[in-house]
Amino acid sequence: MNLNPLLLLEKLVQYPSITPKECGMYEFVLEILTQALGEGAFEVITQEKEGVKNLFVYTPYQADEHLCFAGHIDVVPPGEGWSSDPFMPTYEGGYLYGRGVQDMKSGVSAFICAFRDFLAQNPHITQKMRFSLLLTSDEEGDGIYGTQYMLQELESKGLLPTMAIVAEPTAHRICGDTIKVGRRGSINGKITIFGKQGHVAYPQNCINPTELLGARLGKLAGVNLDEGDTYFDPSKLVITDIRGGMEVVNVTPNELKILFNVRNSPKTTIKDVESYVRSVLEGLEFDLQLKQSSVGFLTDSILVDMMSACIASVCGREPELSTSGGTSDARFFGARSIPVVEVGVSNDTIHALNERVAPQDVQRLYEIFIHFLGQYAKQ
Repeated sequence: MNLNPLLLLEKLVQYPSITPKECGMYEFVLEILTQALGEGAFEVITQEKEGVKNLFVYTPYQADEHLCFAGHIDVVPPGEGWSSDPFMPTYEGGYLYGRGVQDMKSGVSAFICAFRDFLAQNPHITQKMRFSLLLTSDEEGDGIYGTQYMLQELESKGLLPTMAIVAEPTAHRICGDTIKVGRRGSINGKITIFGKQGHVAYPQNCINPTELLGARLGKLAGVNLDEGDTYFDPSKLVITDIRGGMEVVNVTPNELKILFNVRNSPKTTIKDVESYVRSVLEGLEFDLQLKQSSVGFLTDSILVDMMSACIASVCGREPELSTSGGTSDARFFGARSIPVVEVGVSNDTIHALNERVAPQDVQRLYEIFIHFLGQYAKQ
């Protein structure tokens, strides 16, 4: 069953692997690898916790260098209104449609095939360096028992990678135009401003928290907390929800709640956010709660240079180095100081109705990964 990346993608799309379901996909992947590489060519670790299934495939020889391809096989629910069955791959207008074709079964298909083909062509390379695949069914969910959990398990077994590639859909237009070399952190915040409820006809007897916020809103909403730098946009405080009152017109609210998020660069810490918000609200009675849901990171290593050179060779252009977008499982590698980059297909229809991918992008991603493996092996 020597499937090429596109045919493998077609197979994977047919598994309705909505988080945290794995639907038997790992067994299929292992069958493909075993048929191509034979028994004994790799070792397997499977872990299941709280309904989340993870798969780690690695070459058996101990080595100082260990390259890991990582990705998730779970997808978000497709929703209603698709033009075709979201779990039946469909071609139309030069695109392949199906839930997960961009996010991120295309990347998984590309690196499984690259791993398989490279090791089949270079069986002795595993005595020099280690190669592995890490798959999880919990990236679109809470992410507690997926990649984060598996890296803890791998560390306890002495199997942590020294370098990682996450095949998230990172391209703006076509595969290879962008490498994610880091990610911003994410800080969630909740402000409760306390007042004194009363009748609107007697404002002198009330303390209206809406009015208290109004005088300060311009210093909170959309404010940049730093200037950013070459790789990171400024850390911006974004208000996501404001609530107060009882949906009546004759009673002032007793309190007002504001929810916000800061996608922070390394220049702004959670302590910086706290200090800024407290300075703006000084003199008010309020409560502030902050939580760092993910920590930012930046990869500055030979990995970035190698991947950039490989993309330039395969695609004929230099990629943009970016840290934009939301969080991904790459953050768990970054938190352990493991150099990691993200490279994948376009992300223009991820999580959307009629998610689609250009077939040539899937093939191009495979070629990037194969070329990278060849260059990595020459170290």
